[in-house]
Amino acid sequence: MSRIGKKPVTIPAGVEINVDGQMVTVKGPKGTLKQELTGAIAAEVNADTKEITFTRGSDLRTDRAKHGLYRAIINNMVEGVTKGYQKELEIQGVGYRAELSSDKKKLRLFVGYNTKIPEIYAIPEGVKVTLAVPTQISIEGIDKQLVGQVAASIRLVRTPDVYKGKGVRYRGEVVRKLPGKTVAATGK
Repeated sequence: MSRIGKKPVTIPAGVEINVDGQMVTVKGPKGTLKQELTGAIAAEVNADTKEITFTRGSDLRTDRAKHGLYRAIINNMVEGVTKGYQKELEIQGVGYRAELSSDKKKLRLFVGYNTKIPEIYAIPEGVKVTLAVPTQISIEGIDKQLVGQVAASIRLVRTPDVYKGKGVRYRGEVVRKLPGKTVAATGK
């Protein structure tokens, strides 16, 4: 048995989980998320103990791998609809900044390629992007995978430079800088 897969997921107050065949729906105060279980993985909600348990029907390698995976995904969904997830990015570099469009659906990043034409990132549904200052981006949502993917995609627009450290990075990320190139002394 999978050590993670055999642990039950506790259902907090205010969260409702429905299992309809292979479809698991998690509904909470922040929203609703759905996940379809594939393979021989089955979910069962115990109303007495307020827990959801996962079992696998076969011992195939793919089913063993999915056993712990789906338990972790449903646990993240429960946490997402109760607390939500947040990622913080910061922009470093002279003149580098970010702006939100007026409808808050697009993020314009001025990150040094061309100061007049920004890089434009379309913000997907289910994610809220806010800017405290033009160099700090906050990404919030209930889907952990989507929040992480949006943060990674924004970071990919201009990854931190290894020589000067300029670019988009996660808050608290340490970028190891390489020493600059030196000119060799000529011997006579």
